[in-house]
Amino acid sequence: MLAEALQLPPEERADVAKRLIASLDGPEDDDVEAAWLAEVERRLRDVDRGTAKVEPWDAVRERLATRLRTNRK
Repeated sequence: MLAEALQLPPEERADVAKRLIASLDGPEDDDVEAAWLAEVERRLRDVDRGTAKVEPWDAVRERLATRLRTNRK
């Protein structure tokens, strides 16, 4: 069965993989998914209203790079 699946085109293999992973999700995963969706929607509303604290990507990237360099030592 696996050998057959590996012969599928990449798009079909991705679909099979997605379905297999989804089959492992339990009912509690639905609650987590709903909570994340609500959080994303809340954050988007904040951005749309102009009340979200946002940072330019360049600043975030530099802060993360600095943190990674510091943690490697």
